[in-house]
Amino acid sequence: MRIIVPMAGMGKRMRPHTLTVPKPLIPVAGKPIVQRLVEDIAKVCGEPVQEVAFIIGRFGAEVEKSLIKIAESVGAQGTIHYQDEPLGTAHAILCAQSALTGPVVVAFADTLFKADFTLDTNVPGTIWVQKVEDPKPFGVVKLNEQGQITDFVEKPTEFVSDLAIIGIYYFQDGEYLRQELQYLLDNDIKDKGEFQLTNALENMKNKGTTFVPGRVTEWLDCGNKDATVYTNQRYLEYLQERGEPLVAESAKVTNSVLIPPVYIGEGVVITDSVVGPHVSLGSQSNVRSSVVSNSIVQQSATVLHANVTNSMIGNFATVASTPQDLSLGDYNTLRV
Repeated sequence: MRIIVPMAGMGKRMRPHTLTVPKPLIPVAGKPIVQRLVEDIAKVCGEPVQEVAFIIGRFGAEVEKSLIKIAESVGAQGTIHYQDEPLGTAHAILCAQSALTGPVVVAFADTLFKADFTLDTNVPGTIWVQKVEDPKPFGVVKLNEQGQITDFVEKPTEFVSDLAIIGIYYFQDGEYLRQELQYLLDNDIKDKGEFQLTNALENMKNKGTTFVPGRVTEWLDCGNKDATVYTNQRYLEYLQERGEPLVAESAKVTNSVLIPPVYIGEGVVITDSVVGPHVSLGSQSNVRSSVVSNSIVQQSATVLHANVTNSMIGNFATVASTPQDLSLGDYNTLRV
């Protein structure tokens, strides 16, 4: 089994946090989004993962090293592939064409999920979906009476289905997928100006490939600040239910109250404060004389004399005496 993770986008909706790191490396409940995604997929695969192929922009050597370590954490080899132009989902996947062999899972790195099943590798293809109220921003699928997928529609302007594709796909035959993706590029077949995976899926279906929907318990989006803060909240609750330890032994908590669920990283110092619920504090962060709830505070950040909620505070950032709904990027200082 191979996992292919396209993540070359600029993450503009997550600025200023994506000015210094790509969006999939922003932490949720103490781990980067892409690490959570890869670990969760590895759990449902039901067989060892041989390779994790990351499709990225030119993010730099440190980011690439981090991604390789993420692959190694699930016992797989990590490989790096580049998409230098934003030409669509089909083009992005094809940038990792050397990994398109044997059974593959394609997972776009701006989504997380909860699931309680093992992937059925005996079917030709599985497209994971979730029912949504407004399907217009998504690719959707239509089903027949047998529960098989009959149509793929990219961002429908009129209602055709409320089953949104969440961005995770299983293909029993990676080589076949590669051929269909290459066909789109060779024949300049685009939808809304880009080479779309849904067009390849439609072609495969028309040639007799049976696709079935995969259902998840919960679909968690990481597309913008508010969505990511909410995903952090739900993921902390999920980890608490599983009984995972969330407070590092090296954390120093003095004259303070922790309201679970919270994630407290290595070397965190909390003094005269109330932290939680639904807070993640990255390693070496410092909270003093403050109240922090429903927020993500990244590594080596400082919160002083502040009331912070529904916020993301970047690495090495400082917030002092400013009760607000914040989205403060890395290395910034805000004092009021």
